[in-house]
Amino acid sequence: MFRALYTAASGMVAQQLNLDNIANNLSNASTAGFRRRRLQFQDLMYQNMVMPGSAATQQTTVAAGLQIGLGTRAIASEMIQTQGDFNTTNNPFDLTIKGQGFFQVRLTNGEVGYTRSGTFHPDAQGNIVTADGDPLDPAITIPPDALSVTIGADGTVTVTQPGQSAAQQVGNIQLAMFTNPGGLNSVGKNLFMPTSASGDAIIGTPGGSEGLGSIEQFVLEQSNVNVVEEFIAMILAQRSYEANSRVVRAADEMFQQLNSLGR
Repeated sequence: MFRALYTAASGMVAQQLNLDNIANNLSNASTAGFRRRRLQFQDLMYQNMVMPGSAATQQTTVAAGLQIGLGTRAIASEMIQTQGDFNTTNNPFDLTIKGQGFFQVRLTNGEVGYTRSGTFHPDAQGNIVTADGDPLDPAITIPPDALSVTIGADGTVTVTQPGQSAAQQVGNIQLAMFTNPGGLNSVGKNLFMPTSASGDAIIGTPGGSEGLGSIEQFVLEQSNVNVVEEFIAMILAQRSYEANSRVVRAADEMFQQLNSLGR
């Protein structure tokens, strides 16, 4: 019964983490480029009361054994890489990656961060930046007198200016991809940082043979959170937590009955 209490407690803690993760997914359902996560669980160690395969007699062995598990724990929050829905905005600085690539942005500490959020803006100097002011890497500057901005599927950025009949190229957007994007470190502000698990960034031109994907202007990629699936997962987490709490109650009642035997 002591085992049941601690085992059920491990299940309740695991479901609390599960619900925390579901809450984060749902709270970011409207965050552009957000990637939902799914918790993965692992059973804990076992007490071998009868070891499977041990000798039952000189000629036979125990076929199944008797092992009592001691609960569960959350071991990973897997990032789901499916593409989110597209939303047409008609904003020339709203971009979407149709593929597995990431935009590169230069952070204030000099490091390069990676994002799937294509909500960019021009700053006071004409640089294309994120909502937090971090510029695209490599930097692209839009002339102040630009009449229009066009971003091609291959990341080529061109502008038209007064008195010029032909569009002028002002830069190229490059994308990055990772061998294991699930190993990226989420640091908030729609940013990811590489780790030894993700591997180094593979840089290339959009639409190339590396599989980075192409760029779509005037379109935003929404989060890949499926609200219906999250609600189902929330119900399952709630019921699992409830079931574990009932195990705690049942074990407590058994203890009470055991204590009453001596009265």
